[in-house]
This record gives sequence, C-alpha cells and structure tokens, in this order.
Amino acid sequence: MGGERFAVRNSGVNAVVEGVGDHGCKYMTGGRVIILGPTGRNFAAGMSGGIAYVFDPHNSLAENCNMEMIDLDPIDHDDTKLMKGLITKHLRFTGSKVAEEILTDWSRYASSFVKVMPKEYKAVLLNRAKKKVKEKA
Repeated sequence: MGGERFAVRNSGVNAVVEGVGDHGCKYMTGGRVIILGPTGRNFAAGMSGGIAYVFDPHNSLAENCNMEMIDLDPIDHDDTKLMKGLITKHLRFTGSKVAEEILTDWSRYASSFVKVMPKEYKAVLLNRAKKKVKEKA
C-alpha cells in the first residue's frame, strides 16, 4: 500500500499499488497509476496530466476526490489492455492476492474501475485523435 501523497508530482512513472493515503496523485503531470484499493481524501488535487485508474467497488471515490480539474470516467478497451499488463506485472513482482483475484475474474471487476483524468489533458488527447482521423481521410 502506498502512503500519504503517493505519486505526487508523478511525471511519467507507471505504478500499481493496493491503496493510498491522503493527497494521492496530487499535481500529477504524467504516467499511469493503478490503485487496487482505497484512496484518502483530496485525491487528484491539481492533477494536470497522466491517468489514474482506481478500483472503486463501493462508488466512494468521488467523495475523496478534488473534482476541480478532473473527470471520473469508465475505462475503455485501450485502458483494459494497459491495466491488465501493469496489474500482471504487479502480481508477478509482489504475489498480490488482490491483483490475482482481479485478473482471474476481470469481467466481474472491470466495471468497478474508475478512470481519473484531467479535463484539459482529455481535451488535448481528443483533439489529437480528431486531427489524426482528418489526416487519414
């Protein structure tokens, strides 16, 4: 389990943990963080880049988030591919029973993940994707 202020100012590291204390992913600017457990208060405050995926089976994440700069979205197919790869590495390196259970029954647990993404970062990625489609046309 990560401690207080886990992934603060993360600018490109990918990490998997089984819970974090207060102020997780604060001021994050890049990278991917997967949290397979609870978060403390003030999660994602000032987050301007990167993506966090939080296992939230009790739908309680929103009450712990600083919603000023982020959106909470469902995961998609591309997220699933990335997440399974990172969680598999986490399982291999740690022997995590939580990771093993989630991977073994992904179809059951996938809908309990929330994608935490900065609003402006999401807009930039959407504009890039639209531009790519226009260039191919």
